[in-house]
Amino acid sequence: MKRILGFLMAVVLLAAAAANAAAEGQKAPDYILEGFDGEGSTRNWETNLFFARMEEKTGISFQFREYTDAKKWQERKAEILKAENLPDVLFKAELNPEEVRDMYEAGVLTDLKPYLEEYAPDLWKLLQDDPEILASLSMQDGAIPALPNFNTLEYNDAMWINTAWLKRLKLEVPSDAAELKEVLTAFRDGDPNSNGQKDEVPLTFIGMWELRFLGHAFGITDNDYYVSVTDGKVTSSLTSDSNRQFLAWLHELWEEKLLDHNGFSMADSLRQISDEKAVIPYGVIMSSSPLTVVPQAALANYSVLMPLEYEGERKYRELGGKVIRGTFAVTSRCREPEKLVSWVNRLYTKEGGLLTQFGLEGEEYSFREDGKWEWNDDMTTVAQVILPERTISTGIPVPGVAQTEFQLDYNDESVVKDIRELLELKKYSVHPYPQVTLTREDEKEIAQIQGELAPYAETAMACFVTGDVPLDDEQWAIFCRTAEEKGLSRMAEIWQKYIQ
Repeated sequence: MKRILGFLMAVVLLAAAAANAAAEGQKAPDYILEGFDGEGSTRNWETNLFFARMEEKTGISFQFREYTDAKKWQERKAEILKAENLPDVLFKAELNPEEVRDMYEAGVLTDLKPYLEEYAPDLWKLLQDDPEILASLSMQDGAIPALPNFNTLEYNDAMWINTAWLKRLKLEVPSDAAELKEVLTAFRDGDPNSNGQKDEVPLTFIGMWELRFLGHAFGITDNDYYVSVTDGKVTSSLTSDSNRQFLAWLHELWEEKLLDHNGFSMADSLRQISDEKAVIPYGVIMSSSPLTVVPQAALANYSVLMPLEYEGERKYRELGGKVIRGTFAVTSRCREPEKLVSWVNRLYTKEGGLLTQFGLEGEEYSFREDGKWEWNDDMTTVAQVILPERTISTGIPVPGVAQTEFQLDYNDESVVKDIRELLELKKYSVHPYPQVTLTREDEKEIAQIQGELAPYAETAMACFVTGDVPLDDEQWAIFCRTAEEKGLSRMAEIWQKYIQ
């Protein structure tokens, strides 16, 4: 009864809003748009210039239902799955593949594929140019219920090395695991921050998850499910000799105080340095950006360390790939899905991508005589006013294409340097496993296995690194046996079903 009354009240409020708009000579909104802008967002969709500018171009207006609380958005998505008080469109929807599948199978989401070629030609071309992406968006019956964000610069957890320290100590950039250890040792002993104290932290990280990215130096690029695909075969390195060698190497680094001894107990927020004048203690930072750890003034001192060589190859684990799924969907409430598909297609063009990320040329940014662009306001104003009030892309991913090339023309060499280096890292990056949508049965079994396997594996590996558990034959055999008992081989077997 409460749900029925709530629905009736919503209908009454919508009718009242439409009547008020008509009485004031205003056009009632064409569609209801609902979504999640990110935890703690200060953006107001009602007044954001992005939507006003899109309305000028398309003639389409929206009534907004904006969420900025992650828990409430999760609860709301559960209601949407039950078709409760549906909007017309989900925008910045943060739908994971399983949510898309469930909403589509429940009849809540519309199959957009029949509309893409005619009404979204720019997006359609992108999908035709990359069949793997098209397959990753498709349900088993070929339907495409949700549209993605494309971002070739999607940040990875990279190795950021202090090049100022390398220069000061006359060191070469390390090229393999052995050379990295030599550099870390020099960072520990050579007083590279020149404060006369032995306070340097050669390599800082947060947790075993982040340390596992160093596994590439031993040929390991498994994903969070401890699997990867080679020549069509799904395998796991978790119980391999390579992983044992990797963990033994990490233990050496730990014993010699080359790894941050707070790495298994500290959060990013606690190791972050905000004082621009502070002495920097970090040699190599494992993170998506040095700015998660050091202040802006220290950014220029860090560069991405390219993947270390292993058996003549350099490869690095790709974290998210260039496609973020589930950013946009049209519900069964909408009677003209082709109009919304046409609306969102603009965001897959350069013009639309710039509008979402940077606003309008002349208004928010301008080009200089040398071809570089710059913001028209200081960075404080950009962060506090321009991005939240005139653009839409920050926070939760937005449908469209990130304008990486445009960012390379930005008038700040330290920022452009990082972008170039991250793009260079992409050349070595491999996606451990293609993006797929599991069946409900496989999803349930995978979740059950992962719920037991991951906590055990991460804790056990951390204990090997710290020496709390010796990495001898007996303990390694126990680790391998326990991983199997918790479903490691079954995990690989399930994922193998989705490899053609």
